[in-house]
Amino acid sequence: MSEPNGIVTIDTGYQRPAFCAAYLVVQDGRAAFIDSGTGRSVSHLLGALDAHGVARDAVDRVILTHVHLDHAGGAGLLMQALPNATLVVHPRGAPHMIDPAKLSASARQVYGDEEFERSYGNLTPVPAERVIAAEDGHVVELAGRRLVCAHTPGHAKHHLSVWDGRSRSWFSGDVFGISYRELDTPRGPFVIPTSSPVQFDPDAMKQSVRRMLAEAPARVYLTHFGAVSDCQRLGTDLIAQIDAMVSLARQAGPEGHARLVDGLQRLYTDRAQRHGIKEAAQRIPALLGTDIELNAQGLAVWLARETALSPNG
Repeated sequence: MSEPNGIVTIDTGYQRPAFCAAYLVVQDGRAAFIDSGTGRSVSHLLGALDAHGVARDAVDRVILTHVHLDHAGGAGLLMQALPNATLVVHPRGAPHMIDPAKLSASARQVYGDEEFERSYGNLTPVPAERVIAAEDGHVVELAGRRLVCAHTPGHAKHHLSVWDGRSRSWFSGDVFGISYRELDTPRGPFVIPTSSPVQFDPDAMKQSVRRMLAEAPARVYLTHFGAVSDCQRLGTDLIAQIDAMVSLARQAGPEGHARLVDGLQRLYTDRAQRHGIKEAAQRIPALLGTDIELNAQGLAVWLARETALSPNG
């Protein structure tokens, strides 16, 4: 699906339709991908090149927002198909793209071999000489179009977002939340933060959101899922929800997983009802159930870490 300003939204096919996106930016015959999806997604990305008449040797960069597998699991395999591309990734993520053994082992431990193979496929290393470790402010020049990599922690320490001044848009990975198109109403998109394990940091996430809003973006391109506008409202909503989620986590305590899950479900359902989402009490747990579970797990990890660092912990 094409957007204005040479931006193509690609459904990576991960888990279900309209759940996970990668993006293709085309400028004067040159191109860059932002995120790769999983190893199962690479055919979708190469198909987008074909559909838009972009040769594989015209792709100059593959930029990763972070190295979680739904965003970056297919990067190595994709790079094999793009002879002139270099991979741009946060310095903390670069070693895992060059040698993905730890990523693979930890994911297999979490998901099991069968589910890992089904969802992600094998992780392919990227040669070190084809990897750029992008410091904060690193600029990718795409036929004169500047794509600026900004370090935006909060969801992960190795997270970056990409500012495209040409379209006045951010490519936000996961730091600007998740917003599924099924939950759009006449009032606009509905968004929630993602605090999935294991590096969620609420203060860092709020700072990252504020940094993004400071550019007065016209759009934010979310990995989950697609472009959203009305960015100032969404960013304000995200900050308020982060504070509410932290409060729920403190009330539940480190052993209160079920209580926290219930609290998050009520938080999002109440906000959904106020947003005009019909049958919110049924649709929010049905559509956001996995996200709620992951958010609760990530909040618990954050709370345990904060408690351990506290002088009274």
